[in-house]
Amino acid sequence: MASETNFETSRGEGGETHQQITAKVSHDAADHLTTNQGIRVSDNQNSLKSGQRGPTLLEDFVLREKIFHFDHERIPERIVHARGSAAHGFFELYEPLSDITRADLFQRKGEKTPVFVRFSTVAGGAGSVDTPRDVRGFAVKFYTKQGNWDLVGNNIPVFFIQDAMKFPDLVHAVKMEADRAYPQAASAHDTFWDFVSLMPESTHMLMWAMSDRAIPRSFRMMQGFGIHTFRFVNEAGKSTFVKFHWKPKLGIQSLVWDEALKLQAADNDYHRRDLFEAIAAGQFPEWELGLQLFDDAFAESLPYDVLDSTKIIPEEILPLKIVGRLVLDRNPDNFFAETEQVAFCPANIVPGVDFTNDPLLQGRLFSYLDTQKSRLGTANFHQLPINAPKCPVMNFQRDGQMQMAVPKGRANYEPNSLGDDGEAGGPRECPVSGFQTYEHQIGEAEHGDKRRIRGELFADHYSQARLFWKSQTPSEQAHIASAFVFELSKVQMEHVPPRMVGNLMNVDTALANRVAAGLGLVAPQKNAPAREPIDLDASPALSIHRNMKESLEGRKIGILIAAGSDAKAVSDLVDLLNEAKATPFLVAPRIGDTKLSDGNTIRADGQLLGSPSQIFDAVAVVLSKEGAATLAKEAAAVQWVMDAFGHLKAIGHDAPAKALLDKAGIRPDAGVVDLVSFPGAAAKRYWDREPAIRMLA
Repeated sequence: MASETNFETSRGEGGETHQQITAKVSHDAADHLTTNQGIRVSDNQNSLKSGQRGPTLLEDFVLREKIFHFDHERIPERIVHARGSAAHGFFELYEPLSDITRADLFQRKGEKTPVFVRFSTVAGGAGSVDTPRDVRGFAVKFYTKQGNWDLVGNNIPVFFIQDAMKFPDLVHAVKMEADRAYPQAASAHDTFWDFVSLMPESTHMLMWAMSDRAIPRSFRMMQGFGIHTFRFVNEAGKSTFVKFHWKPKLGIQSLVWDEALKLQAADNDYHRRDLFEAIAAGQFPEWELGLQLFDDAFAESLPYDVLDSTKIIPEEILPLKIVGRLVLDRNPDNFFAETEQVAFCPANIVPGVDFTNDPLLQGRLFSYLDTQKSRLGTANFHQLPINAPKCPVMNFQRDGQMQMAVPKGRANYEPNSLGDDGEAGGPRECPVSGFQTYEHQIGEAEHGDKRRIRGELFADHYSQARLFWKSQTPSEQAHIASAFVFELSKVQMEHVPPRMVGNLMNVDTALANRVAAGLGLVAPQKNAPAREPIDLDASPALSIHRNMKESLEGRKIGILIAAGSDAKAVSDLVDLLNEAKATPFLVAPRIGDTKLSDGNTIRADGQLLGSPSQIFDAVAVVLSKEGAATLAKEAAAVQWVMDAFGHLKAIGHDAPAKALLDKAGIRPDAGVVDLVSFPGAAAKRYWDREPAIRMLA
């Protein structure tokens, strides 16, 4: 790139700025501006005209090329998962898994496989916000020595539907309503709840979607799941069922609903910024890969079908086997070229991994491949650098739009005998190392007459929804009930909410009654289930609150200061937070230098109005008596501490700052502490505070 010593700045006749390569440098240098054809550009500020004020000339190929390319810079966004953020990294294996799979990336302890991981919301467009109530995509592309393997999942282990036949209907229902094009990135509207209330199979997923799982604090602090049951196949051809889980090193953490709403105004890019800045700071996000491994006999012993994507196998019944870690250590060099153009497809698997007959998975195998042609414009999308395998690619597929490979010779078919004439005959199939589909059926239900039908156990739509509800803490249950009330309150079709509450009666009567009361409805009778639900044991592993990791690592801590703040207190707190691997962030009324108590100045990281407390995991307030008195008259400062308290965060403060807390109506509790106790208190949220400050269903 051109350095400041290689160009000089001048003004043109119309006052426009020109930055031009100087005459004194070598003109063989690579920092000269060119067209896409490599022709150097002499003037990048003015189009070619006939006279000073005359018409622009059609022969101006520099202008034409620049405008032409600009007009075609955008490509169709994904129909779902349009808004995403991504990073490069690696997967490292803890121990060989050769006894259960022949997949190469699972053979050698300590071997690292390059990956590209994309996180996303589902319903909103590419320009929507990061913190709506929504499922989050969690897609991993492994660049293995055997080819690319795409594990395309979500942060929730189940889905709304059981059969891919209903996927277009689901997406049409949850997207903006067709006649009015709103709401954006939201499920709180008529068509979504009309659809899911008529689809009892959605109930389990709705419990997750109404829970705090749908408003994660960070991509770095959410789980990932492969959703479907897959197969591992070893060298001997033996199959083992497998379900994939990603466990975050930083633990699971969510937002509260009011906080998520305010973040949509405070920082549209909250999750994207959080991921990018963490990696840039060397705080590399990390997950462990856990496997649930089981055989046919175990699958048949369960009271639900492992091919049903609306069901889980609780970890208490089948514990995870932790086999490796995923680390993201490099941000994309270019968002469009990598994050936007990456093409994931569940059909991309490697030898040793295979599909099952899950009817939702089977539909995805076609849909994802087909959508890439529509979105990226060519069947050769796999040749884009972000999609290209890092192993040799050799076949007889040729031509097509945007073909980037240059095959040599005549061999574009096989079998052929071109080699007998001294020519290159090209690659050939290999039954030894090539992908082999698992051939065996496991029961009578896997073959027979052609029928449009589902498995008998698929009809149980409520047992696992009830299991999920029973597994939550009282605080989490209140959040779920309140989310149902909020969403259904937005539905204008009066017959839909009672129908949905009638479905919830099959999950838990108390839940249904709480939702009905919140909506001002007379509790309806339960809707007749297709199959009577059964009581399953609660699974504590499904609760976020029971499994949150109390740690400052990876957390962002806001420190509010003003003129006269205690310099040593600020310095000591920053040091303690850095030692705990947290990120301290100084907030002041002005972004310029703030003079502290020792006469020295410090530059804040953010200005008060632009750095609201919802962007932090906990906050501290370090003020002089005068500073506290001044900020007590500033609405933004009062709101800053009020929101932190309302979002159940720890608040640390020195003695003078109490005046600001008093003005904000902050009542002392276990999370409102002095600065000495603050680092320990800031490692968690204070859910016990919530009933005193917020009405929940």
